[in-house]
Amino acid sequence: MAAQSSSTFANPPNYTFTSHRLHRTLHASDKQPIVLVACGSFNPITYHHLRMFEMANDFVRQNTNFEIVGGYLSPVSEEYKKPGLVRAHHRVNMCTLATEQESSGLMVDSWEAFQNYQRTAVVLDHFDYEINTVLGGVSTRDGEHRDVRIMLLAGSDLISTMSEPGVWSHHDLDRILGRYGTFVIERTGSSMDQATDSLARWRNSIYPIPQLVQNDVSSTKVRLFFRRGLSVRYLIPAAVIDYIKQNYLYLDDGSGPEKEKGKDKESGEAETSLRDGGSLLQF
Repeated sequence: MAAQSSSTFANPPNYTFTSHRLHRTLHASDKQPIVLVACGSFNPITYHHLRMFEMANDFVRQNTNFEIVGGYLSPVSEEYKKPGLVRAHHRVNMCTLATEQESSGLMVDSWEAFQNYQRTAVVLDHFDYEINTVLGGVSTRDGEHRDVRIMLLAGSDLISTMSEPGVWSHHDLDRILGRYGTFVIERTGSSMDQATDSLARWRNSIYPIPQLVQNDVSSTKVRLFFRRGLSVRYLIPAAVIDYIKQNYLYLDDGSGPEKEKGKDKESGEAETSLRDGGSLLQF
């Protein structure tokens, strides 16, 4: 099932594909193995990003004939040039802290982050190559080889852009939705039906997942809270909060050069509110 030859994928320096939590043996031989890949800025990663995998896992168990053998976060390259986007190594580090301390199954792949901007379809091709060609897929308990289906995990806000003319090429949509498929998590303020109606030709590989407990936590809101000196405890993992404070991230709106290690701060007040969380109370 591998999409392309190894010569197609130029790896960043010192890159190694992470697979230490990939399940190499299927629990049920009658299930189709899948790996979920969430692409995004993760600027910073929030508990909602982690919850997406939990919601997908529940949906898969109760409604499909799939078996999830792995889940990956793939932070976008800093060449994406999104306003306020911190350096790739910071976002990879924050995602790694979150997955290693808050999850027993999620992993972070840095291939996309540490090179030029890559289209989502190419990122999924990369996962397909690494898992099915390099690693050889997975096996049943009887030793039968199985290729793993790579599937995109995304919010309905991202999927809605796929129906906008000129935003995605038809070729990329056909690879993402036709070859791989996607699980679409409902997002507050984004209509699931509206997001998927115009993608009807790929309806059999689009799996909408309702959000039973509404959660509108976003990285944008978290960054705003940091800039205002407000607490973000219980919105993002504690280890990520510590990392942000230690590296003085999100002190401004990101329109200027990133401030490293507290240099060139506009005010001591901002530093104090970030370090102390704006309060002496700790729960």
